[in-house]
Amino acid sequence: MEIQIGKSSYKVIDAKEKITIADSFVVRQNKIGGGNGEAKLYVGNDNSEVRSFFGNTGFKIPCFLLKKDLLYYLEETKTEYLKPEQPYINRELLPNLWDERKKKIEALPDVIEFEVTEQTQIAGPRVYVNSTDQAYKLIRELSLPNITYISVIKILDSKGKLFYYFRLFADYFGEVQHPFIIKKEEEELEKIENETEKLTLSKARVGQGEYRKKLLELCPFCPITLVSDDRLLIASHIKPWAASNDFERTDPKNGFMLTPTFDFLFDRGFLSFTDDRKTILSPFLSNMTYSKLGISDNKLIPHLPTDGREIYLDYHRTTILKK
Repeated sequence: MEIQIGKSSYKVIDAKEKITIADSFVVRQNKIGGGNGEAKLYVGNDNSEVRSFFGNTGFKIPCFLLKKDLLYYLEETKTEYLKPEQPYINRELLPNLWDERKKKIEALPDVIEFEVTEQTQIAGPRVYVNSTDQAYKLIRELSLPNITYISVIKILDSKGKLFYYFRLFADYFGEVQHPFIIKKEEEELEKIENETEKLTLSKARVGQGEYRKKLLELCPFCPITLVSDDRLLIASHIKPWAASNDFERTDPKNGFMLTPTFDFLFDRGFLSFTDDRKTILSPFLSNMTYSKLGISDNKLIPHLPTDGREIYLDYHRTTILKK
């Protein structure tokens, strides 16, 4: 697999899928508990998998962030800054912090380089890294405990030089959307006076009702696994409900019937499709995970119904896919 960053192509070696951010790592303004936070970041247990990815004991590796990723992440977390779900100790400061941090990121170069070094002075089975570079400090400043996670892609440039591409993501307690946005959507549905319309939209929102029925008529099985037992199929929107208008929300062309694992991959942006029915895999999952799932990049899915779905798929590739 290759990825394009600016004008350069990089070969993807592997990915460290999810480094969770603890309250102890973030700066004081973002903390839930006490203390000033610790600069060291836990990246995994000391085992062959972690060593193969990061390097031998005492590794020092070249890393980078992308400005566009940081701006996207900040938009993803904006609702948490404005309507926080967690009991931050500086809760009232968060709205102003969002504005300050956005201006700070906008002033950065497109590619923000830094290095991290393994903290070998820390005894035990856990591997930690640290850095004195400003980009690393920015990661601590932008990270929100329990919500932010980091994915790292190990890549090679055209000259064979190794880099580690860091990217921040938000996960709202197992949901893609912030709880406040979900609540707001539910309230908007309740305002609809026409009960039939309200019921239709409510069921379409969770992949049920008339939307699911029409989608099953068009796609009576999962095109990837070929499973046809409708008890095991999820009506998965291509363009998410929250981003769609009322027509798109109930349009059966805006969806596929998928088995749960592939629905999750598609919904979270780890999997998408070309208009000619080939898979596009996000580089932010590891080779091992994709191998266990039995799916590969650029694989033809002969039974994938793409006709009439081109506009929706373009939205998914552009906006949802974790590129």
